Amino acid sequence: MSYEPQFNRLRIYNLLMGVLHLGQAAVVLILSNDFSLPVTTAFLSFLQEEERLWPGTETLFELPLGLMVAIFLLLSAIAHFTIVMPGVFGWYVENLKKGINYARWYEYAFSASLMIVLIGMLCGIYDLGALIMAFVLTAVMNLCGLVMELHNQMTLKTNWTSYFIGCLAGIAPWVVIAIYFFGSLATAEGSVPTFVYFILPTLFVFFFSFALNMVLQYREIGPWRDYLFGERVYVLLSLVAKSALAWQVFAGTLRPV
Repeated sequence: MSYEPQFNRLRIYNLLMGVLHLGQAAVVLILSNDFSLPVTTAFLSFLQEEERLWPGTETLFELPLGLMVAIFLLLSAIAHFTIVMPGVFGWYVENLKKGINYARWYEYAFSASLMIVLIGMLCGIYDLGALIMAFVLTAVMNLCGLVMELHNQMTLKTNWTSYFIGCLAGIAPWVVIAIYFFGSLATAEGSVPTFVYFILPTLFVFFFSFALNMVLQYREIGPWRDYLFGERVYVLLSLVAKSALAWQVFAGTLRPV
């Protein structure tokens, strides 16, 4: 089946991005050390001596950072390779013509959520419940992007309800991360690894850039009047954001000793 030139170029673009994500995932897995962080629980227990309830912190398991980084890179690679496959690519093109990309939002719901969990853990958030909530809220943020594109296929005027709900869900994990980050700095013995100082602003800007890209698309500002331009920006932002987090984490904790 033949497609317009712009879609053929987009197919090659996605294939290239898939290769770049996969290559980085492989390199991280091969070169990373076994550095890991704990995932904990703090269930209430009754202290007989003091006759009161107290949360007893226990480590459930250790989560290897190298594997986490490789997984969110691999998820993007799988998404890019899937949409360029014969049969699937036609579905991708038809949806782009309608102003929607299902694959993007489903992939982000997993990869971006895993990224926010990793950032949280680097700032000292180890509690299983907090990590699950951060993952789910970030997934909800991205699925609101899907709802935004679905809903506005049926409206004459852009409805921003899903966008604002998604922003609310997405900012919540960052607020908690900031509390832990600055809280650690405020304590006499607290500290955060130096490389995390660079990760937080860098990734926050990238996460904000995805939301800005959607605004520019729906406001049809400049080249964003073409939905495909916004699609290419999403793909590029995904690569740069994931690469930035992957190699900052690698340089800070995963490089071979």
